[in-house]
Amino acid sequence: MAFDGFITKAIVVELDKEILNAKIDKINQPDKNSIYLGLYKNGQNYLLHLCIHPENCRIHLTTHPKQNPLVAPNFCMLLRKHILGFKIISISMDDLERTVELLLECYNDFSEKVIKKLVIEIMGRYSNIFLLDSESKIIDSLKHVNTSRNLLPKTVYTPPVSSKVSLFDLQNFAEFYNSLSAYHFSLNNAFIGFSKNFAEFLMRKFTVIPSKKESFIPLYEYLQKLVKFDGFQCVRLENNDYILDANSTNVPLQVNFFIDDFYFEKESKAQFVHLRDTLLKMILSVLKKYEKRLENINHKLKETENMDLYKLYGELLIANLYKCNKNIDSITVENYYDENKPLVIPLDKSISPHKNADRYFKKYSKLKSALKIVSVQKLETEQELEYMESIIFSLENSKTFEDLNDIYLELSSSYLFNDFFKNKSKKEKIKQSKNSPISMIVDGYTILIGKNNKQNDTLTLKTARPYDMWFHTQKIHGSHVILKLEPNAKINDSILHTCAVLAAQYSKGKDSTNVPVDYTYVKYVKKPIGAKPGMVTYTHQKTIYVNPSE
Repeated sequence: MAFDGFITKAIVVELDKEILNAKIDKINQPDKNSIYLGLYKNGQNYLLHLCIHPENCRIHLTTHPKQNPLVAPNFCMLLRKHILGFKIISISMDDLERTVELLLECYNDFSEKVIKKLVIEIMGRYSNIFLLDSESKIIDSLKHVNTSRNLLPKTVYTPPVSSKVSLFDLQNFAEFYNSLSAYHFSLNNAFIGFSKNFAEFLMRKFTVIPSKKESFIPLYEYLQKLVKFDGFQCVRLENNDYILDANSTNVPLQVNFFIDDFYFEKESKAQFVHLRDTLLKMILSVLKKYEKRLENINHKLKETENMDLYKLYGELLIANLYKCNKNIDSITVENYYDENKPLVIPLDKSISPHKNADRYFKKYSKLKSALKIVSVQKLETEQELEYMESIIFSLENSKTFEDLNDIYLELSSSYLFNDFFKNKSKKEKIKQSKNSPISMIVDGYTILIGKNNKQNDTLTLKTARPYDMWFHTQKIHGSHVILKLEPNAKINDSILHTCAVLAAQYSKGKDSTNVPVDYTYVKYVKKPIGAKPGMVTYTHQKTIYVNPSE
């Protein structure tokens, strides 16, 4: 549901009861769309959030402050200069228009009353915040945009005007029905304050049938009750939406804090997805680069397949130099390595046969050296690709910002991603993650599960004891699973099976069936020197096949 006029009015009603005469003692602007007013009243602190984000514009009290920049933006400094220390003496809005005015008052050094106004227009991408003087002239605004209204500094502020009908002006049901029918029974087009979602919800709730006038009566009566704003509350719907309900609640500031939690959750999810997608884009960029490198390596390896043939050409040429004439394109000789079968050797007629033989030997020598180098490069590149696949697996299974932060720290410490961290100081130390592995108790046993490569290393190589049991899917990217045991403890098949199922569930094979899981004691798990995070070798393992869905 959009932040419509009904929600705005409900919040203003709650604010009018709670923060009237509160003093503004702090003003912050954490981002380009938000202003936070720190309020103080009767020993109680409040934080009022004014937001003009195009998709999440709103006003409400909040318990979720954002981190402030080191240098305050210009509009924030302007507000501090003009209204810091002022009291809020009035909070109002015109009808159900989403325009809220805070009337502010303070006394100057000469004991003269000074009046200022702070206006927030909650209008989607046209949302804005204005600071006005006592004569309603604009001092400045958070955004400077060209609109049909003249809203430049030093001009008189003019609020938006709507041609829609006000519910407060309706005298009876006939006026309501006639106004609605004139707009083809569209609540949001006929009346001020309705969002499209709220209007459609009410039409469904009261089963309104346009052809039956009497079906509109329950809707009219409900709206008449709602616009009194004597009792109301926000109610969450099943489709992750919300509506303002006319039923009363005894919870103070229910709408304010409902909206606060709703948008905090919504913005947190959006930020999480954005950060995850940014990291994924970074990884895929490097992955594509190394896939191209592997393609080039395979091409070079294919060229080395003929190196023995070049050596053979050289040897047979040397053995048959007496048969070679100048200015010939090829020569047919007997291949004494293959039952003296005839073999055609291409020649460059611009050089002598002896130099042709030298060229073939040099080509053989070059390809032989390349084979050694490229074979090592291929192994390293395949390991790096496998490592990046493991990071992508961790990223896809991340649930919290802490999980993403762990992956970010891992990327920033890897040379593979140096291009993305060019400005990072070499002396800068990588912060240690405080994120903990997944922990659970099953049948009295403690089971620990790593959530990313760094955590897998710490869990297996530092946290786990030699006599603990280690589980991991066979040749499938996944988490390290540790079963905590006592020395010489006997393990029943049930807990082994449970740990194997967990290892399969926290792996890339979680959607498969009959997944092989290796398990062994931690003392048999080793990390090779120079191995990538999360990469280990192990011995003395046994394998159990499980279904992750169990």
